[in-house]
Amino acid sequence: MSETLHLPVLRFGRPYESLDRLRFNVDGQTIEVSLANSGLIRRDLKLIPEAMRRLQAIPSAKLADAMEKAADLFLTGHLPWGLGDRLQSPDDYVAALSQLTGMPLSLGRLNMGKVHAAMANIRAVMGGLTRGMSFDLFDKGFIRQDGLDVNFFPQTDSLGVLLPSNSPGVNSLWLPALVMKIPVVLKPGREDPITPYRLVQAMIAAGFPAEAFGFYPTSHDGGDALLFGTGRAIAFGSDATVRKYAPYRHIQVHGSGRSKVLFGDDFADDWRKHLGVVVQSIASNGGRSCINASAVLISRHGAELADALAKELAAIVPRARTDPQAILCGFANPAVARGINDRIDELLQTPGAEDVTARYRQGPRMIEAHGQTFLQPTLIACSDPTHPLANTEYMFPFASVLQVPQAEMIGTIGESLVVSAITHDRAWTIDLMTSTNIERLNIGPYPTNRVQWEQPHEGNLFEFLYRRRALQGDLVAAG
Repeated sequence: MSETLHLPVLRFGRPYESLDRLRFNVDGQTIEVSLANSGLIRRDLKLIPEAMRRLQAIPSAKLADAMEKAADLFLTGHLPWGLGDRLQSPDDYVAALSQLTGMPLSLGRLNMGKVHAAMANIRAVMGGLTRGMSFDLFDKGFIRQDGLDVNFFPQTDSLGVLLPSNSPGVNSLWLPALVMKIPVVLKPGREDPITPYRLVQAMIAAGFPAEAFGFYPTSHDGGDALLFGTGRAIAFGSDATVRKYAPYRHIQVHGSGRSKVLFGDDFADDWRKHLGVVVQSIASNGGRSCINASAVLISRHGAELADALAKELAAIVPRARTDPQAILCGFANPAVARGINDRIDELLQTPGAEDVTARYRQGPRMIEAHGQTFLQPTLIACSDPTHPLANTEYMFPFASVLQVPQAEMIGTIGESLVVSAITHDRAWTIDLMTSTNIERLNIGPYPTNRVQWEQPHEGNLFEFLYRRRALQGDLVAAG
């Protein structure tokens, strides 16, 4: 009988074993995860000022060095794995991640590489967030810019993060806070407590103070205690999560991305040349990311585009988690897949939408294969832009195709995290750049999942955590 592995709560430098636990079976081994209640979290938040002092004592440039070192440790290191002296290899991590989330091993390694890249490129990331300001800003509180002393000060002494389980890559969004000398308080997703745990261990091993991290697997009540007890917080989740937390200015909510690909009139006749870009936008990372496209708009040839996309997507079939060619993720909770599938079928009864992938798909949309429950890729042709399936997002390769005049596209798309606009139309490009509906904009045949480290992914963490203050006086004389 294999030994039970236990992931503790991390209470700002102190591991804690709770009597209340989650239990998972991973390839015959039991993994127990300690759960923190809301009262424990509220008490521990009183430790944050000391965590802030520990980070403030380290130059920010050294923290960036440590982050780069932690990148390699996260990717290749054998790191502490629960209580005791057990170590987790990279292969151990990927195998456990795959078992817990249903993600194929190939996608687990791909996401591991994405997080590593975000850490290894932390200086470029910080340059994009601060628009090139010196790390001295975080050490001195001010820098000299364009002949003026510019003062930025932290608006908080902590960053609370409510993490999802859909993709390990989202963890890259909170990492820069540590280089900005802001402690983090993490609530991991239920199916993926192991990614943030491994990241914390990598950063501690690289030189970050253990007191800078809170790691609290917990309930919804505990999550609320964490979000409302920290000065600034990030919550990832569904539309329901957005509705719950959007009224609170100190909480930055990352909900459904509803990212889009738009074909301008000047490229509508050449859509076949860019079919691969659209397929990648929809299906990369198993369709689990907020930057996956959930809708494609074109002014003509909509039916032909939908049919061609459906044929390409239907060729992506369920494979075993160990298959190097696997793209689709199984659902850790089959009830979630069943609910999504039933909802799509229900909405297809409303006129104006057709599941075009049904022409080419092998078997039903929801299928049991390789010991998992899968939802096979689904492409919906919508003749009505207001149809409920025309602008929605699900956690698998799912998208709609709409034929809409170019002049109406910006008004049709609604709020979109990423828009890839395939066009050379200068006037329309200006309209896109001034649209308030678009968070990130790609002009040209770029997939929606394209990432540049010099550009903030979603929102600007520096501007969320720091505020500029008007400053006059002789700072040199002040010492």
